Amino acid sequence: MNRQALLPRLAQALALPLVLLLAWQAWAMTLPPESPAPAPARVVAAAITLVASGDLPMALVQSLGRVLAGFAIALVLGVAIGAPMGSSRRVRENLDPIVESFRPIAPMAILPIAILWFGTGTPSALAIVAYAAFFPVLVNTVHGVSRVERRLVQAAQTMGVPRLTILRHVVLPGAAPSILLGARLSMGVAWTAIIAAELAVGAKSGGGTSGGIGQMMFIFYSYSVDLNAIVVCMVVVGLVALLIDRIFRAVEARVIRWKD
Repeated sequence: MNRQALLPRLAQALALPLVLLLAWQAWAMTLPPESPAPAPARVVAAAITLVASGDLPMALVQSLGRVLAGFAIALVLGVAIGAPMGSSRRVRENLDPIVESFRPIAPMAILPIAILWFGTGTPSALAIVAYAAFFPVLVNTVHGVSRVERRLVQAAQTMGVPRLTILRHVVLPGAAPSILLGARLSMGVAWTAIIAAELAVGAKSGGGTSGGIGQMMFIFYSYSVDLNAIVVCMVVVGLVALLIDRIFRAVEARVIRWKD
C-alpha cells in the first residue's frame, strides 16, 4: 500500500478515537480538581510514571510469561488429544462427553481448586490459563483433522506409510488452518484469563507477590484507589491483545499461504 492511500485510511481510523478523547477531556475539565475520576491528561501522566518506574513493564513481562507458558501447555495437550479424536470415531465418541462436560465450566470456576492445589502464585495462574486455552485448540484440532480428505490418508496407507508418518505429513498439515485458528483464539482467551486469574489470586493473597498486570490492577483498586492507573492497565491489556492477534494473523498468512 502506497503512502497516499495509507494516510487517508490512518486519518479515518484515528478520527473517532480522537473525538472521543477530546470529549472525555472536556468532560473531565468540568470536574472539581479533587475528583478521582480518570481523565486523559491524568492517564497519560500515570502511564509515564508507571513506565519510568519500571513497574508496568515488569508486570507486563510477568503476565506474558505466564500466558506463553499456559498457552504452550494447552497447545501441546490440545493437539495431542484432538488429533486422535479427529481421526478416530471411536476415540471421539469416548472422549467427547468428557470434553463437553468440562468445556462450559468457566475458567474462574476452578480458581478455588487451583488455589488449594497450587497455592496463591504462578502455578495457580498457569493452571487457569492452561485450562481456558485448552478447549479452543482441542475443538479446532478435532474439526480440522476430521475434515482432512480421507482419500489422501487412504492413499498413504495403501503405499505402506506408517501411521505416525501419515499423521505428521498428511493429517496435521491438512488440519493446519483449523489448528492455527484454534491457537489464535486460544491465545486471546489465555490473555483474558491471566488478567482475571491475577486479579483473583491477588485478592485471595491480599496483594501477595504473584505480580502481573492483573494484580497491579487489583492493588490500584483496593489500596491506592488510583483510577487513572487502572485505565492505563486497561489500555495496555487491550493493546497487547491487539498485538497478539496481529502476530498470529501474520504467522497464519505466512505458514499456510496455500489455504485460499
